[in-house]
Amino acid sequence: MGRVVAVAHQIRWYVGSLMGDNHYARYVEHRRRTHPGEPVLSEREYWRMRHAAADANPGARCC
Repeated sequence: MGRVVAVAHQIRWYVGSLMGDNHYARYVEHRRRTHPGEPVLSEREYWRMRHAAADANPGARCC
């Protein structure tokens, strides 16, 4: 049963990464590691910045 739980956890992590669930947490960890003492955007500000950047520079995406 432990192996099934481990695989389920890995699948959940993969799908969450694919959908962007951990992007903000990775951003916060990066900012604290590389720019200590500087302010960190709130989660709301972070997502606004990401969406504005994606709208300004669409690049290769399906829609």
